[in-house]
Amino acid sequence: MEPETYHYLQQREDLWSFIRKNPEWYRYLSRDKNRLRELEYTSKQYYGKTLPQRLEKTQQNIQLVQLLMQMAGSMND
Repeated sequence: MEPETYHYLQQREDLWSFIRKNPEWYRYLSRDKNRLRELEYTSKQYYGKTLPQRLEKTQQNIQLVQLLMQMAGSMND
């Protein structure tokens, strides 16, 4: 792996831990440093940080709060 790529990964804790859990990425990056963007996207998918995943999580939290509010309202009646 090229030194610049290695140092970049060491600075990004999320990418570093992703590579440790998915060692095939060592090989991919050793062969082609241009796959770094692909690594970042794959890492975001793995950790649930893509925009659709974050929106879905927010929507689930809103639904949970609405359910709790309904339950609290029914207990007061």
